[in-house]
Amino acid sequence: MNQYELALVVNAKVEEDVKTATVEKVKEYITKFGGTITGVDEWGKKRLAYEIQKMKEGFYYFIKFDSDANCPNELEQILRITDNVIRYLCVKQEA
Repeated sequence: MNQYELALVVNAKVEEDVKTATVEKVKEYITKFGGTITGVDEWGKKRLAYEIQKMKEGFYYFIKFDSDANCPNELEQILRITDNVIRYLCVKQEA
């Protein structure tokens, strides 16, 4: 099992329940693809470094999880087409 961290930026213009549902859906996908979530950090609303799709702010989440090497690939395929997810980055943590 490898350790990964997923940085997730969610659209700041959506309601609280939609934002929460989006993050919960991402966590469900992680467990569906064989991962185990070890931690979730919510950084809140932050200003983006540059405009993305005419948006200047986004909600930042950092999800740490353990999984095999296939999970991040499967997860990125889903995140690529997920509504309300502006940007994402999944990186492997060094031991």
